[in-house]
Amino acid sequence: MKHTLTALALAGLTASAPVLAESPAVEAMEEYLMFAGAHAGIILPAQLPPEEWDNVTFIDTRDAGQFEAGHITGARHVEWREVLSRRDAIPADRPVIVYCNTGSLSAQAGFALRVAGMDNVRILQGGLEAWRAEHGEAGID
Repeated sequence: MKHTLTALALAGLTASAPVLAESPAVEAMEEYLMFAGAHAGIILPAQLPPEEWDNVTFIDTRDAGQFEAGHITGARHVEWREVLSRRDAIPADRPVIVYCNTGSLSAQAGFALRVAGMDNVRILQGGLEAWRAEHGEAGID
């Protein structure tokens, strides 16, 4: 039964693939990927010295419990799945850095925001773990 459900689900995805391939969203992603450099949209913790921390907006894309347990000082919490629906909480007029624990979920969030036209958004490579490795507990609340 389990294999039958899996097969049906895959068949449904395969059947809808031609429809998805021609959607405006896919076209926008293709266009972005054709012109984005290999490191477009990322920033390393070492590229963020303490004197620059006040000049950017940090967006923590993890869940609420993780955010409450510790986040970069001044970060706003916008869960990764909600970044497009809550774009109004993300400034367009200054640098924005999105992060999660390791960079996986924030990469998805950052990609979505950049495809949506927010070219001021960067993804913190390695997430909060890389931040702590570079800066220790400095800048963590």
